[in-house]
Amino acid sequence: MYHYNAGTALDELREDAVLPNPVHVRDMILRTQHTPEQALELNRAFLAYQQAFTGARDIAAKLLEELAAATNRP
Repeated sequence: MYHYNAGTALDELREDAVLPNPVHVRDMILRTQHTPEQALELNRAFLAYQQAFTGARDIAAKLLEELAAATNRP
């Protein structure tokens, strides 16, 4: 647990995110049976998830890198 330490939070983010990896989500979708309509909707939702997952990690990493490099208050 990072407890307000940006460096540790950044390490934890890089090691394993709390959200499931999009590759695993894709595998979950592929291992289950769906109607064509369900498959299309799941694919759309998956693409949105994949973009959001990547975007959130990138934003968090940039923010935490800046915080980790900053000087702590006395």
